[in-house]
Amino acid sequence: MTDDERRQAEAELARVRAEVRATPVRDLVANHAIGLWQLALIHLALGEEGGEPDLAEAKLAVDALAALVEGVGDDLGDHGPTLRDALTSLRLAYVQRSGDGPAGAATTDADV
Repeated sequence: MTDDERRQAEAELARVRAEVRATPVRDLVANHAIGLWQLALIHLALGEEGGEPDLAEAKLAVDALAALVEGVGDDLGDHGPTLRDALTSLRLAYVQRSGDGPAGAATTDADV
């Protein structure tokens, strides 16, 4: 790496750090939570015709999302209700895909 490339990389890193620093942490945490939600959906193979779910991987993603959403709670601000609803829907989808309950069954923390 040349000196000019190094300076450009350092400037870009400084720009990204400033952008992250200027973004409310609750927004960044919510963004990561959405990534976990998407990961769970992928492993549940929802929307994939003929796709086979990987329930063990989906469960880990659901559990991680639950730990984040339930652990941080009200600190998520306006994101909290949306993420809690997403978690509830995801738990229901997990139960339906796993065959552990009837369609439309209510879920609890113990279900996932």
